[in-house]
Amino acid sequence: MGLLFFTGVAGAAWVITHIPLPPEVPQAQTSIVYDGTGSQLALFHGDENRFPVRLEQVPKVAIDAVIAAEDRKYFEHRGIDPLGIARATWADLRKKGVRQGGSTITQQYVKNAFVGEGDRNLIRKLKEAVAAVKLERKYTKQQILERYLNTVYFGRGAYGIQAASKAYFQKDASQLDLKESAYLVGLIRAPAGSDVADNPGPAKQLRTFVLTAMVETRAITPAQAAEVEAIDLASYVAPPTQNDTTVTSPIKGVEYFVEYVRQKLVATYSEDQVLRGGMRIYTSLDPRLQNLAYDSVYTETLNRTSDPAGALVSLDTDGHVVAMVGGKDWAASKVNLAVGADGGGSGRQGGSTFKPFLLAATIREGYSVQSSFSGPAKMVFPEADNGKDWQVENYEEAAFGQINLIDATVNSVNTVYAQLVTAIGPEKVVDMAHQLGIDSPLDPVVSVTLGTHDVSVMEMADAYLTFANEGNQTEPRAIKRLTVGGSVLLDDRPQRKRVLERDQANTVNFILRQVVERGSGERAQLPSGAAWGKTGTTEDNGDAWFIGFNRKLTTAVWMGYPEGQSQPLVNIHGVPKVNGGSLPADIWRLFMSRAAPDTETYPEPTTFPGRPITSSGILRYTTPTSSVAPSLTYDDGSTSGTVPRQSSETPVAPPVTDATDVTEPATPRTTSPPTPSTRQCRVPPGVDLPPGITVPC
Repeated sequence: MGLLFFTGVAGAAWVITHIPLPPEVPQAQTSIVYDGTGSQLALFHGDENRFPVRLEQVPKVAIDAVIAAEDRKYFEHRGIDPLGIARATWADLRKKGVRQGGSTITQQYVKNAFVGEGDRNLIRKLKEAVAAVKLERKYTKQQILERYLNTVYFGRGAYGIQAASKAYFQKDASQLDLKESAYLVGLIRAPAGSDVADNPGPAKQLRTFVLTAMVETRAITPAQAAEVEAIDLASYVAPPTQNDTTVTSPIKGVEYFVEYVRQKLVATYSEDQVLRGGMRIYTSLDPRLQNLAYDSVYTETLNRTSDPAGALVSLDTDGHVVAMVGGKDWAASKVNLAVGADGGGSGRQGGSTFKPFLLAATIREGYSVQSSFSGPAKMVFPEADNGKDWQVENYEEAAFGQINLIDATVNSVNTVYAQLVTAIGPEKVVDMAHQLGIDSPLDPVVSVTLGTHDVSVMEMADAYLTFANEGNQTEPRAIKRLTVGGSVLLDDRPQRKRVLERDQANTVNFILRQVVERGSGERAQLPSGAAWGKTGTTEDNGDAWFIGFNRKLTTAVWMGYPEGQSQPLVNIHGVPKVNGGSLPADIWRLFMSRAAPDTETYPEPTTFPGRPITSSGILRYTTPTSSVAPSLTYDDGSTSGTVPRQSSETPVAPPVTDATDVTEPATPRTTSPPTPSTRQCRVPPGVDLPPGITVPC
């Protein structure tokens, strides 16, 4: 009776050709991330990880396994197998429920793509049978099989054989062998309870079932089956991962970059679009440079377990991220030390890498970099820091004699820059920093010039890229092209905005080259001789930076202990106190010498026009005794350079320079002040003081 009944049903289904196929159930599509060479980096997916492939990309052994285990008469029937259905139905009726299989591959595809999940009852199976017959009339067997292999569920959120191959073996489906194919095909029958990671017994039983079926269909020999049976499943099946990103590239440390790209996409598009929209994301990452960057930071420098962390960002002249080192081990820490909170990371104090921002603001205001200052070891500016005394001292309390801004930058003299910011105004430093590329909030306080605000490695690289591009600012970008289903959502075109005149930027660049050639950044020197940069070190050697560039790349390097740790950088690889001019400069040199050995230079100024900054534009200050507390921020001065340090603890008073001649300083004022001494000066026309600050005459 059962056979006659279902034969009649099948005949009726064949007749009902005027009933159209239902619309396909929308399928989530995995998004694919590519590096700058077009090679796959990673997959973004939600609960449903899908990655369609063509049938010719699936090896014959995997197809043979599917046919043997799921539908041996697939290439003979027309969508349904009446005898198979009859056998299954008779068993179901005897058990008073629908528990038996019997669905063909075509019927399974109909369930996956057209009908969707639901209660398994006789009416539902009739609908599947009707749709299967219709489908066989519309598509070829090869087309249906391809669609089936791209929609069937294998567990671990993997829909389709390509996603499953990545999830279980971290390889493409085209590389599947017999043992892997047998395991995957076995999962089709019970994907939820047959993962070897959770249920090794059922997983092995289903593999045996598939191998036996393949022997019965003569797809393999008994000897081949026995050889696979002897292999432990756990030895070749990867453990599951619990996230929405699968990194597929062997490039070193690339997980941080991939997560940065995901964060950027989610900020612009919905998370659903990114994880399920089938995006094709073409990034700027250079595999060779990324491997070089990781090796420079961790393999060759910070290679001990006890070492601090390091981060690196390298940008090309268009602002494209070509390398990013956000940490040593993604599995251990997913905080990206190279980017800010918008990219999944956090910021750190920049130290004296901020000094070029004040230098650029000074030049743009029309002042000369040959303006002369005194460089005492320590200075105190009463009430200059939001009503509090501002205490400043040079790195290791080094004292300098009369020194101009060029040499003060070369040797990173804090006390000179402290005088300079009180003359120019901290609000101009903040404005310049933001125009150059700093996005983090900055308070217009005098200490901003010594880098007391948190910034990311990414935005510092971008700010220095503006100098490298001779005053043209461009936003850093990691995504060059974005498509969905053939439609272009993004086709990157660099946008540049001039924030400094070319000669102004090249004056800064001239000085930054001196930093590397004879100043605090000497260890960053490249064999080509073409290197520009600045060191930075924060209080108690907590953070150390080197940021530099040549005509091809701009690279920022940071070194310190991870967020939440307050630990000085001392006694690391033979360096008693790490500053920006030591290990960070070494890392920068290691990377840049191999990544971009460029020899092209920038035009160098022959004169330094502009009016001098006189001492009358500087807030009153004191020269403290040795009992004064340490400064808020330290920096890394160097013993090299053209200006000798003073051996005396008593600094020379700042000169009052004749505004018509910047080369001959006037005789310093002589006073007999108490200790510590106090000098009060007038403010010349055109000099803006910070809001709320007044200077007695």
